[in-house]
Amino acid sequence: MSEFAPAAGRLAVLTRQLCAAAASESTWEHVAQAPPDPIIGVTDAWRADTDPRKLNLGVGAYRTEDGKPFVLQAVREAERQLSADPAENKEYLPISGLPEFCRLSRGLALGPTSVAIQEGRVATVQALSGTGALRVGAEFLSTHLPPAHPRIVYLPNPTWGNHKTIFAKAGFQVREYRYFDPASRGLDFAGMTADLASAPPGSVLLLHACAHNPTGVDPDAEQWGRLLELTREGRLLPFFDMAYQGFASGDVDADAAAVRRFAEAGLELVLAQSFAKNMGLYGERAGALSVVTRSKEVAARVESQLKLVIRPMYSNPPKHGAAIAARVMGDPGLCALWKEELRGMAERIKAMRAALYDALQQRGVAGDWSFVLRQIGMFSFTGLTRPQCEQLVSKWHIHLTLDGRISMAGLSAASAPYLAEAIADVVSSGSSA
Repeated sequence: MSEFAPAAGRLAVLTRQLCAAAASESTWEHVAQAPPDPIIGVTDAWRADTDPRKLNLGVGAYRTEDGKPFVLQAVREAERQLSADPAENKEYLPISGLPEFCRLSRGLALGPTSVAIQEGRVATVQALSGTGALRVGAEFLSTHLPPAHPRIVYLPNPTWGNHKTIFAKAGFQVREYRYFDPASRGLDFAGMTADLASAPPGSVLLLHACAHNPTGVDPDAEQWGRLLELTREGRLLPFFDMAYQGFASGDVDADAAAVRRFAEAGLELVLAQSFAKNMGLYGERAGALSVVTRSKEVAARVESQLKLVIRPMYSNPPKHGAAIAARVMGDPGLCALWKEELRGMAERIKAMRAALYDALQQRGVAGDWSFVLRQIGMFSFTGLTRPQCEQLVSKWHIHLTLDGRISMAGLSAASAPYLAEAIADVVSSGSSA
């Protein structure tokens, strides 16, 4: 056997050399650098900006007058009660989440007199905020829509950027319907209805329940009625994204009117809810997904299949945020305090709209800026061009998404005149698309 020893030695050396060469190059060497998220990247750029005048108007999060995150008193009290409750523990939740949270969430959305709830026709599961609810809902629909239904989803143009990715990842063909009219900074209702009238039967129709993101433009009551008719006539499946209930008007019932109207009309629908904004539970990821069906038996089967989507995705949802939200919604005193605080937040955002509009008027900025007052909710779609937005960032240190969307919740009485001054500058400078 000794004659084989030199060959074996050379083989061992060669093996070590190959391993060393392989170790010098990462397995992930081929992986490309991903572009920054268009919204999260705004906050990253704001953090890196050292100018004391900097403003973060990109993130959709409520801020106090001094720009700090706001924790609601109702939430603090709910947390205090949870902490003091000896019955509370850290056990796993069921796959479908905290039952009380699910019950209260669908009640908040559909109302205390909902026939669908009374008849047990609503399947609800807890989700990882609104994003998680959308993803679970999209995955469920991709698998369980009738075979004859196309895997097509219609999204408003523009819409929240994550909508496209969520539905595409679930295997849907993404199409757009006209929504925003750049000339009026309002709703292109004629374009919207024309596009939806030509949608293939069985298509999924994504609708913002209130406070449309990014435009802040919602249909009025009459237009919602026409959209309901179109949905029924075209046999479309409405999928409501309700991320801002209470933030549009300050009234949770008023902001749920469209969803309730569709449900009361007997339509089956899907609903994603988030408690990030209206309870300030951004980091707790508390959300819910509800499916309104035609019978109690179907709702039970739908819930069983939603659990099969959730189980391999994240097994079961986190407890703390849902427990806070359930305690706030379920305790009459805390619920009243929450609604009062929510109304106060909505009113402050309206005041920021007025402050910005007044400051723009005082500076004689060219154009009709009254849309700032007409738009509702957390965002305003300014119509500023990409070059103008880039100039706001580079020269004025005002950080926003480059489509011209600004978060009104990031403004203060002190910063509104500064923003108006910056807008006046970029508008007069002649920057164009």
